[in-house]
Amino acid sequence: MLALVASPGKAAPVELREAPEPQPARNEALVAVRAISLNRGEVRAVTQAREGARVGWDIAGVVEAAAADGSGPAAGTRVVGLVQPGGWAQRVAVRTTHLAALPDGVSFAAASTLPVAGLTALFALAAGGLLLGKRVLITGAAGGVGRFAVQLAARAGAHTTAVTRDAERAAGLRELGADAVTHTFTRVGAEFDLILESAGGESLAAALCRVAANGTIVSYGDSSREPVTINAGDFFRRSGNRLLGFLLFPELEREAGAGARGLAYLASLIAAGQLDPQIAMEASWRDPGPALAALLDRRVAGKAVLHID
Repeated sequence: MLALVASPGKAAPVELREAPEPQPARNEALVAVRAISLNRGEVRAVTQAREGARVGWDIAGVVEAAAADGSGPAAGTRVVGLVQPGGWAQRVAVRTTHLAALPDGVSFAAASTLPVAGLTALFALAAGGLLLGKRVLITGAAGGVGRFAVQLAARAGAHTTAVTRDAERAAGLRELGADAVTHTFTRVGAEFDLILESAGGESLAAALCRVAANGTIVSYGDSSREPVTINAGDFFRRSGNRLLGFLLFPELEREAGAGARGLAYLASLIAAGQLDPQIAMEASWRDPGPALAALLDRRVAGKAVLHID
């Protein structure tokens, strides 16, 4: 079979090559991949990976062989799944706890956007508890996670503020449900019950100053790669607030089947027209270079998808 593998020193950081066929464990289904979506974390990782390394997390396709232990979808089922790593391939083995059947009408491209970005948004927002009437702020709101988070927070009844780098990247966020959009986030201003923070550096410092009493900050990224400096009292004097570090894969291990249930829920929202995957760029996996470069350069407002053709 073919797979995209790391190719240091080449024009693009990945190259399409022959790769070994997957050997599913008893709790894994064999899936023929039809579409993959890209995430900055994995794209950044592949630029630093060893020659020939396999990468990729988000996949959508069709089950070729069901899991031997009887769990998960049957052969022939259209599915969305999460792998770690090796998803950028014609066929992959996927744990059934990270795999969900797709409703009719949900395309492979739309489904492929859900695993990392959709689940991160869903579980990060869940850390804030019941969001009805609460004030939620989302940094990096123009990205894949951010655009899902804006929609899901609005659906939960929150008053949502979206933070983006500029007006161009903010396009469409109000239509998705953002009540306010800003291009600055400083240490002084209104307080928020829940802050989803992906930039790190000064943005995280501002969050620590502006989380409300009994509020929660979920830190799931460090796109600025800058240190955080703050007076501790600016945070702990707000009684009962929390700072949570979030990584998706460890979170999925905390509760068996959470990934499959979350993917099924998100896919059902797309099927009902209640969640927009916000695909900003589509291309063939035979020419992935432009999409990878655009994502690294922050020129993709939403999700980038590669079709396995």
